[in-house]
Amino acid sequence: MGEMLGTVEVLRRYPVKGLLGEEIAGGDVAATGLTGDRGLALVDAETGKVASPKNPRVWRGMLALSAAIDSGGVRVSLPDGGSVRAGDPHVDEVLSRALGRRVTLTSTPPEKAALERAVPEEVLSEGVTARVTVQESVLGAGSPPGTFFDYAPLHLVTTSAIAATGVEAVRYRPNLVIRTAGEGYVENGWAGAEVAVGEEVVLRVTVPTPRCAVPTLEHGALPRDTSALRTPAAHNLVEPLPGYGPRPCVGVYAEVLRPGRITSGDQVRLLD
Repeated sequence: MGEMLGTVEVLRRYPVKGLLGEEIAGGDVAATGLTGDRGLALVDAETGKVASPKNPRVWRGMLALSAAIDSGGVRVSLPDGGSVRAGDPHVDEVLSRALGRRVTLTSTPPEKAALERAVPEEVLSEGVTARVTVQESVLGAGSPPGTFFDYAPLHLVTTSAIAATGVEAVRYRPNLVIRTAGEGYVENGWAGAEVAVGEEVVLRVTVPTPRCAVPTLEHGALPRDTSALRTPAAHNLVEPLPGYGPRPCVGVYAEVLRPGRITSGDQVRLLD
Protein backbone atom coordinates (compact mmCIF):
# COMPACT_ATOMS: atom_id res chain seq x y z
CA MET A 1 0.00 0.00 0.00
CA GLY A 2 1.10 3.53 -0.66
CA GLU A 3 0.05 7.00 0.35
CA MET A 4 -3.05 7.41 2.51
CA LEU A 5 -5.54 9.52 0.56
CA GLY A 6 -8.43 9.60 3.03
CA THR A 7 -11.35 7.62 4.42
CA VAL A 8 -14.82 6.87 3.11
CA GLU A 9 -17.17 9.25 4.88
CA VAL A 10 -20.40 8.59 2.96
CA LEU A 11 -21.66 5.98 0.49
CA ARG A 12 -24.63 6.81 -1.71
CA ARG A 13 -26.55 4.98 -4.40
CA TYR A 14 -29.26 6.10 -6.80
CA PRO A 15 -31.53 3.14 -7.63
CA VAL A 16 -33.31 5.13 -10.38
CA LYS A 17 -31.10 7.26 -12.58
CA GLY A 18 -31.85 10.97 -12.23
CA LEU A 19 -33.87 10.69 -9.01
CA LEU A 20 -32.59 11.47 -5.52
CA GLY A 21 -30.92 8.47 -3.89
CA GLU A 22 -30.05 7.13 -0.47
CA GLU A 23 -27.13 6.94 1.93
CA ILE A 24 -26.03 3.43 2.88
CA ALA A 25 -23.61 2.10 5.50
CA GLY A 26 -21.91 -0.29 3.08
CA GLY A 27 -22.31 -2.03 -0.23
CA ASP A 28 -20.84 -4.54 -2.64
CA VAL A 29 -18.97 -3.21 -5.65
CA ALA A 30 -18.62 -5.02 -8.98
CA ALA A 31 -17.49 -4.00 -12.45
CA THR A 32 -20.98 -2.56 -12.89
CA GLY A 33 -20.59 -0.32 -9.84
CA LEU A 34 -22.22 -0.26 -6.42
CA THR A 35 -24.97 -2.86 -6.10
CA GLY A 36 -28.33 -1.26 -6.84
CA ASP A 37 -26.87 1.96 -8.22
CA ARG A 38 -28.58 3.22 -11.40
CA GLY A 39 -30.13 -0.20 -11.93
CA LEU A 40 -33.26 1.46 -13.30
CA ALA A 41 -33.96 4.48 -15.46
CA LEU A 42 -36.90 6.34 -16.95
CA VAL A 43 -37.22 6.45 -20.72
CA ASP A 44 -39.14 9.26 -22.37
CA ALA A 45 -41.91 7.69 -24.44
CA GLU A 46 -41.83 10.57 -26.93
CA THR A 47 -38.10 10.68 -27.72
CA GLY A 48 -36.87 7.24 -26.66
CA LYS A 49 -34.06 8.91 -24.70
CA VAL A 50 -33.21 8.31 -21.05
CA ALA A 51 -34.81 10.97 -18.87
CA SER A 52 -32.31 13.16 -17.02
CA PRO A 53 -32.38 16.49 -15.16
CA LYS A 54 -29.32 17.39 -17.24
CA ASN A 55 -32.06 18.92 -19.40
CA PRO A 56 -33.67 20.89 -16.56
CA ARG A 57 -36.38 22.61 -18.57
CA VAL A 58 -38.01 19.22 -19.13
CA TRP A 59 -36.78 17.01 -16.29
CA ARG A 60 -35.85 19.10 -13.22
CA GLY A 61 -38.92 17.63 -11.46
CA MET A 62 -37.08 14.31 -11.23
CA LEU A 63 -35.09 15.77 -8.33
CA ALA A 64 -38.28 16.04 -6.29
CA LEU A 65 -38.59 12.23 -6.34
CA SER A 66 -36.31 9.84 -4.46
CA ALA A 67 -35.60 6.13 -4.78
CA ALA A 68 -34.47 3.64 -2.15
CA ILE A 69 -34.06 -0.12 -1.90
CA ASP A 70 -35.68 -2.16 0.88
CA SER A 71 -36.81 -5.75 1.32
CA GLY A 72 -39.55 -5.18 -1.26
CA GLY A 73 -37.21 -3.86 -3.94
CA VAL A 74 -36.97 -0.31 -5.30
CA ARG A 75 -39.46 2.17 -3.87
CA VAL A 76 -39.93 5.65 -5.32
CA SER A 77 -41.15 8.35 -2.94
CA LEU A 78 -43.30 11.07 -4.53
CA PRO A 79 -43.56 14.79 -3.72
CA ASP A 80 -47.12 14.36 -2.39
CA GLY A 81 -45.91 11.93 0.28
CA GLY A 82 -47.03 8.80 -1.55
CA SER A 83 -44.83 6.11 -3.04
CA VAL A 84 -44.80 3.45 -5.71
CA ARG A 85 -42.72 0.31 -6.16
CA ALA A 86 -40.81 -0.54 -9.30
CA GLY A 87 -42.75 -3.78 -9.71
CA ASP A 88 -46.22 -2.25 -9.34
CA PRO A 89 -48.36 -2.67 -12.49
CA HIS A 90 -49.24 1.04 -12.49
CA VAL A 91 -45.73 2.39 -11.83
CA ASP A 92 -45.34 4.00 -15.27
CA GLU A 93 -48.69 5.74 -14.94
CA VAL A 94 -47.84 7.08 -11.47
CA LEU A 95 -44.40 8.36 -12.46
CA SER A 96 -45.69 9.85 -15.72
CA ARG A 97 -48.32 11.78 -13.78
CA ALA A 98 -45.76 12.99 -11.24
CA LEU A 99 -43.40 14.23 -13.96
CA GLY A 100 -45.99 15.55 -16.42
CA ARG A 101 -44.55 13.51 -19.26
CA ARG A 102 -45.08 9.90 -20.35
CA VAL A 103 -42.22 7.69 -19.16
CA THR A 104 -41.40 4.01 -18.80
CA LEU A 105 -39.37 2.63 -15.92
CA THR A 106 -36.90 0.05 -17.21
CA SER A 107 -33.85 -1.97 -16.22
CA THR A 108 -32.76 -2.39 -19.86
CA PRO A 109 -30.99 0.50 -21.60
CA PRO A 110 -32.37 1.36 -25.04
CA GLU A 111 -30.13 0.58 -27.99
CA LYS A 112 -27.49 3.33 -28.24
CA ALA A 113 -28.84 4.78 -25.00
CA ALA A 114 -28.55 8.55 -24.86
CA LEU A 115 -29.85 11.52 -22.91
CA GLU A 116 -30.22 15.23 -23.52
CA ARG A 117 -27.76 17.58 -21.80
CA ALA A 118 -28.47 21.30 -21.76
CA VAL A 119 -25.41 23.53 -22.13
CA PRO A 120 -24.73 24.45 -18.48
CA GLU A 121 -23.55 27.99 -19.13
CA GLU A 122 -26.77 28.76 -20.99
CA VAL A 123 -28.86 27.36 -18.12
CA LEU A 124 -26.98 29.67 -15.74
CA SER A 125 -27.53 32.74 -17.88
CA GLU A 126 -31.04 32.02 -19.19
CA GLY A 127 -32.65 30.08 -16.31
CA VAL A 128 -34.01 26.57 -15.86
CA THR A 129 -37.24 27.19 -17.80
CA ALA A 130 -35.58 28.71 -20.88
CA ARG A 131 -35.17 26.90 -24.19
CA VAL A 132 -31.40 26.55 -24.39
CA THR A 133 -29.03 24.53 -26.55
CA VAL A 134 -29.41 20.82 -25.86
CA GLN A 135 -26.76 18.27 -26.83
CA GLU A 136 -27.16 14.51 -27.10
CA SER A 137 -24.89 12.54 -24.79
CA VAL A 138 -24.33 8.80 -25.22
CA LEU A 139 -24.31 6.89 -21.95
CA GLY A 140 -21.59 4.76 -20.45
CA ALA A 141 -18.49 5.45 -22.52
CA GLY A 142 -16.36 4.41 -19.53
CA SER A 143 -18.64 1.64 -18.22
CA PRO A 144 -19.46 -1.99 -19.01
CA PRO A 145 -22.25 -2.38 -21.61
CA GLY A 146 -25.86 -2.47 -20.46
CA THR A 147 -25.53 0.15 -17.73
CA PHE A 148 -27.13 3.56 -17.20
CA PHE A 149 -24.05 5.47 -16.02
CA ASP A 150 -23.26 8.83 -17.57
CA TYR A 151 -19.65 7.73 -18.00
CA ALA A 152 -18.03 5.41 -15.44
CA PRO A 153 -19.53 3.09 -12.80
CA LEU A 154 -18.29 5.00 -9.75
CA HIS A 155 -18.12 8.68 -8.93
CA LEU A 156 -15.85 9.95 -6.12
CA VAL A 157 -15.85 13.38 -4.48
CA THR A 158 -13.56 14.59 -1.69
CA THR A 159 -14.46 16.72 1.31
CA SER A 160 -11.64 19.07 0.25
CA ALA A 161 -13.41 19.75 -3.05
CA ILE A 162 -16.77 20.15 -1.33
CA ALA A 163 -15.27 22.68 1.08
CA ALA A 164 -13.83 24.55 -1.91
CA THR A 165 -17.22 24.74 -3.65
CA GLY A 166 -19.11 25.64 -0.47
CA VAL A 167 -22.21 23.59 -1.33
CA GLU A 168 -23.67 20.27 -0.24
CA ALA A 169 -21.96 17.11 -1.51
CA VAL A 170 -25.30 15.53 -2.43
CA ARG A 171 -25.67 18.05 -5.28
CA TYR A 172 -22.86 16.29 -7.16
CA ARG A 173 -24.49 12.86 -6.79
CA PRO A 174 -21.35 10.96 -5.68
CA ASN A 175 -21.13 7.29 -4.79
CA LEU A 176 -18.27 7.91 -2.37
CA VAL A 177 -17.54 11.04 -0.39
CA ILE A 178 -13.94 10.69 0.78
CA ARG A 179 -12.70 12.67 3.76
CA THR A 180 -9.36 14.17 2.76
CA ALA A 181 -6.76 16.52 4.14
CA GLY A 182 -5.56 19.50 2.15
CA GLU A 183 -7.43 22.24 0.37
CA GLY A 184 -9.07 22.49 -3.01
CA TYR A 185 -9.76 19.90 -5.67
CA VAL A 186 -7.20 17.35 -4.50
CA GLU A 187 -8.74 14.48 -6.48
CA ASN A 188 -7.63 16.09 -9.75
CA GLY A 189 -4.23 14.57 -9.05
CA TRP A 190 -5.64 11.05 -8.76
CA ALA A 191 -6.53 10.68 -12.45
CA GLY A 192 -4.81 7.60 -13.87
CA ALA A 193 -3.97 6.20 -10.44
CA GLU A 194 -5.04 2.92 -8.87
CA VAL A 195 -6.46 3.17 -5.35
CA ALA A 196 -7.45 0.59 -2.76
CA VAL A 197 -10.66 1.12 -0.79
CA GLY A 198 -10.82 -0.96 2.37
CA GLU A 199 -9.41 -4.49 2.33
CA GLU A 200 -10.83 -5.70 -0.98
CA VAL A 201 -11.75 -3.12 -3.58
CA VAL A 202 -9.29 -1.70 -6.10
CA LEU A 203 -10.31 1.17 -8.39
CA ARG A 204 -8.66 2.94 -11.28
CA VAL A 205 -9.41 6.64 -11.26
CA THR A 206 -10.07 7.62 -14.86
CA VAL A 207 -10.90 11.31 -15.39
CA PRO A 208 -12.08 14.42 -13.53
CA THR A 209 -15.86 14.80 -13.59
CA PRO A 210 -17.13 17.67 -15.76
CA ARG A 211 -20.19 19.29 -14.22
CA CYS A 212 -23.53 19.99 -15.87
CA ALA A 213 -26.40 22.13 -14.59
CA VAL A 214 -27.75 19.42 -12.25
CA PRO A 215 -25.84 20.48 -9.07
CA THR A 216 -27.37 23.97 -9.35
CA LEU A 217 -30.97 22.70 -9.31
CA GLU A 218 -33.35 22.17 -6.41
CA HIS A 219 -32.60 18.81 -4.79
CA GLY A 220 -35.58 17.87 -2.65
CA ALA A 221 -35.64 20.48 0.10
CA LEU A 222 -32.38 22.08 -1.04
CA PRO A 223 -32.97 25.30 -3.01
CA ARG A 224 -31.38 26.18 -6.34
CA ASP A 225 -27.74 27.24 -5.91
CA THR A 226 -25.83 28.38 -8.99
CA SER A 227 -22.55 28.53 -7.06
CA ALA A 228 -22.38 24.73 -7.39
CA LEU A 229 -21.32 25.39 -10.98
CA ARG A 230 -20.04 28.96 -10.88
CA THR A 231 -17.41 28.24 -8.20
CA PRO A 232 -15.66 25.34 -9.99
CA ALA A 233 -15.96 27.31 -13.24
CA ALA A 234 -13.95 30.07 -11.58
CA HIS A 235 -11.45 27.89 -9.71
CA ASN A 236 -11.22 24.41 -11.26
CA LEU A 237 -11.34 24.42 -15.04
CA VAL A 238 -9.84 21.08 -16.11
CA GLU A 239 -9.70 19.23 -19.42
CA PRO A 240 -11.13 15.78 -18.56
CA LEU A 241 -10.07 14.17 -21.86
CA PRO A 242 -7.79 15.36 -24.66
CA GLY A 243 -9.72 17.54 -27.08
CA TYR A 244 -12.63 17.95 -24.66
CA GLY A 245 -11.65 21.46 -23.69
CA PRO A 246 -11.48 22.92 -20.17
CA ARG A 247 -14.63 22.29 -18.12
CA PRO A 248 -15.64 23.07 -14.52
CA CYS A 249 -14.92 19.83 -12.66
CA VAL A 250 -15.73 18.46 -9.21
CA GLY A 251 -14.85 14.87 -8.33
CA VAL A 252 -13.47 12.01 -10.42
CA TYR A 253 -14.81 8.95 -12.19
CA ALA A 254 -13.44 5.47 -11.48
CA GLU A 255 -13.65 1.95 -12.83
CA VAL A 256 -13.52 -1.21 -10.74
CA LEU A 257 -10.41 -3.38 -11.10
CA ARG A 258 -11.11 -5.69 -8.15
CA PRO A 259 -14.60 -6.09 -6.70
CA GLY A 260 -15.47 -6.39 -3.04
CA ARG A 261 -17.26 -4.58 -0.27
CA ILE A 262 -16.94 -0.94 0.77
CA THR A 263 -18.14 0.37 4.12
CA SER A 264 -18.18 3.78 5.74
CA GLY A 265 -14.83 4.42 7.44
CA ASP A 266 -12.76 2.37 4.99
CA GLN A 267 -9.31 3.75 4.24
CA VAL A 268 -8.53 4.91 0.72
CA ARG A 269 -4.89 4.41 -0.30
CA LEU A 270 -2.85 5.04 -3.41
CA LEU A 271 -1.33 1.82 -4.73
CA ASP A 272 2.41 1.79 -5.46
